[in-house]
Amino acid sequence: MKKFVFILIFTILCSGSGLNARNLWAFLTYATFNSPEGPYVETYLSVAANSVKFVKKENGKFQASVNIIMTFTKDGEIKAFKKYDFFSPEIEDTTKLNFNYIDQQRFSVPNGTYDFEIKLADNNKSVAAVPYSQQIAVDFPTEKPSISGIELVKSYTKTATPGDLTKSGNDLVPNVFSFYPATDPKLVFYCEIYNAEKFFGKDQKYILSYGIEAFENNMKLAEYTKIKKETAKAITVVLSELSVEKLATGNYNLFVEMRNQQNEVVAGKKLFFQRANPAAQMAIADVQTAEIGNTFVEKITSIDSLKEYINSTYPIAAGLEKSFIRGSVKKSDLKTLQQFFFTFWQERDPNNPEKKWLAYHQEVMKVQANFGTPVKRGYQTDRGRVFLLYGPPNSREGHYNEPSSYPYEIWQYYTLNNTQRNKKFVFYSQDMVTSDFTLLHSDAIGEVYEPRWQGILRSRSYAPLDLGDTQIINAWGEVDSDAWTLPTSNL
Repeated sequence: MKKFVFILIFTILCSGSGLNARNLWAFLTYATFNSPEGPYVETYLSVAANSVKFVKKENGKFQASVNIIMTFTKDGEIKAFKKYDFFSPEIEDTTKLNFNYIDQQRFSVPNGTYDFEIKLADNNKSVAAVPYSQQIAVDFPTEKPSISGIELVKSYTKTATPGDLTKSGNDLVPNVFSFYPATDPKLVFYCEIYNAEKFFGKDQKYILSYGIEAFENNMKLAEYTKIKKETAKAITVVLSELSVEKLATGNYNLFVEMRNQQNEVVAGKKLFFQRANPAAQMAIADVQTAEIGNTFVEKITSIDSLKEYINSTYPIAAGLEKSFIRGSVKKSDLKTLQQFFFTFWQERDPNNPEKKWLAYHQEVMKVQANFGTPVKRGYQTDRGRVFLLYGPPNSREGHYNEPSSYPYEIWQYYTLNNTQRNKKFVFYSQDMVTSDFTLLHSDAIGEVYEPRWQGILRSRSYAPLDLGDTQIINAWGEVDSDAWTLPTSNL
């Protein structure tokens, strides 16, 4: 569970980000929408009550206050801006602070890519605000069909009196955390479809599909996919629920797609989320239904070799596959392992699963040669996992002898899974002996996000004064800022 808490706090979950403004803990997500008045960005900010200071008011109750500044900048010019105080609910007992409270804001901005910045500061503490920034793209063409951002919903009711949470006749309470523990049996989401009428023609039919796919390989999960015919309208509202009670622990995308009569995707949207559900396991009986006669797996008769082959697929495995590898590989017989292995690769290439496996195995041997250590196989290391999951980086810059820093590497990918652009990974070695570089920070979806990464790198020689501090003192001989901004080397 310790790793999950770390992910929850520091990982960028699609449009969501954990923010630590000097021990003020908050979580931010956003979604983009269109309207007759033009596009807008809606932000959802959740503040942890136990991270802010409550002060007593004249009525005897206690309340916290956070100063928030949000800015949208394009080409150096401020396009939208808000500065306001966000007040918590009034409470009577400050020993019961195990709750979060949510703020929602809307910003009208034209189509374009914006540099978004948020600054948070507790009004009742003498601590300076710490900024967080990221890019937000707004793109709603006037003639082509498009889909709004996907808003995860905690609960919804029919609107009695319209307010800030009202959309299309419902009051939606946003689910700011893109994480679903085992106690959450369902996933509720909201989105809007635009311009179907212009594209398909009034009252014409198109195919609407939505559901869950594995994050690692974008394979759609049939049991979590819904498909229906929809009538083309100017705006179509999608407010739906998916049962995730049996969804295994793992990383996933929630997807929404529009398809024409030829089953071609004309518009789509995805949202990353995580699930923790240890009880969900792959049934051995399901694995044992696979027919493996006259297939390549029959040639693999060494159970030890087959176990190693299966274990090497863990970086690219998804959901139930990971649960099988973790829990069933050691105790399964040869035939069951052969059936699992064949099914694994058949799902990835029905026409030639052996070719798919052999190509992957070549990459496994590469990571073993480059990243294996005396105590870990290459695919068990962080660099090996990233290499196998995303492929070789477009640039890889290594810094192993800076005076104040641990040895580190920065990898850059121009494109990840055809959906993310210009993403980077920082790996570092604390023991400085085994060459086992741990992933410290990345701005890629689903990966560890650590805003204090530069301070941690330099903690070899000094420790930052505050664990929430992201303002790093320049040290002689250090080039980590330049390396992050302009990684260009290929090692």
